[in-house]
Amino acid sequence: MKRLVTLASGAVLYSVSASPVFAQSSVTLYGVIDNGIVYQSSSGSNSAVRAVPGGLFATRFGFKGSEDIGGGIHVNFQLEQAFSGQSGAATNPADAFNRLAYVGLSGGFGEVRFGLQNSPQYDVLQAAMDPSWVKSIASPMNNFNGLIIRANNGISYYTPTFGGLNAKFMVALRDSSSGGGNGIGFYNAVVQYTNGPLNVAAGYERGDEPGVGAGGSYTLTGGAAAGPGAVFTVFNAGASYAIGSNRVWLAYHTERLTNTPKYMQHDVYQISDSYQFSPAVLCSLMYGYVRDRTGEGNNAQEIGLLYEYALSKATELYTAAGFIQNRHQAAYTLAGTAYSGLALTPGTDTRGIGVGLVHKF
Repeated sequence: MKRLVTLASGAVLYSVSASPVFAQSSVTLYGVIDNGIVYQSSSGSNSAVRAVPGGLFATRFGFKGSEDIGGGIHVNFQLEQAFSGQSGAATNPADAFNRLAYVGLSGGFGEVRFGLQNSPQYDVLQAAMDPSWVKSIASPMNNFNGLIIRANNGISYYTPTFGGLNAKFMVALRDSSSGGGNGIGFYNAVVQYTNGPLNVAAGYERGDEPGVGAGGSYTLTGGAAAGPGAVFTVFNAGASYAIGSNRVWLAYHTERLTNTPKYMQHDVYQISDSYQFSPAVLCSLMYGYVRDRTGEGNNAQEIGLLYEYALSKATELYTAAGFIQNRHQAAYTLAGTAYSGLALTPGTDTRGIGVGLVHKF
């Protein structure tokens, strides 16, 4: 359960009713701990059993708060740090908050944010692409695609929702850590439409020199590495429709990363189905196919299964399984949300299964 921490200065507590000049503000401490065990093997005789953090959710803690300053306007902030639930070590000890560190305003006009933040593609669009929100070894989209997860120096705007339609925009300015001194290094736009059982979303992003240097502005998924002058572009689209306890999902992803091996230019297609057997049991089946756009035939396909059992509103057990069939020089592997899969000999198949326990607070 989320715990509300009331801010105080020394031993003095300020009441909203005591002085109408000061609005009420609060800070919420929250977090997720996800630990598990995974087994993975390949046709190249490589196998391992590992204790892993973040098989379904990235383990993290954070603080978020909001102050009502009147006139329907709120000042919001969020700070978030990722760490290993297995060792307690911060994912990046050099950063006090390596996932989120932003402040912004919200009201009838929508919301604006300034600072380190998730890209709209990662924050919003992935939830429309498959029942796992593109997480775990069971999700082909998680294993096949790349994405700029978040960026420093971000400026974003989230529109209000009109008739089920909304849009989200973000740019990130360059600094000395991102390969350039000034200008825009990243931009992202997402449009989403929800109406009853229907959810449709699409988005485009472009990042120049993503992940340059150890302190680069961008966190890039998909095992990609880019050097100076590289440009990373992504288009994603997802749609799902619910019929009773069943929901069907369709998703498409295309990406291009220059100054890298040709296998970074590909399309991913995915179809999924999820069924809510009971309030506590959700089962999802996912199939994905990645097509090499270079014509060299480095294609792959995966089938994945995710089973989630809710012990309570805050705790769940899960089992995720996947099988990837690689072709020619393709070497896609099964990766958890917060851990890497086994390195493979190109063209070999891989399979894996993991179990984990998640607690949210």
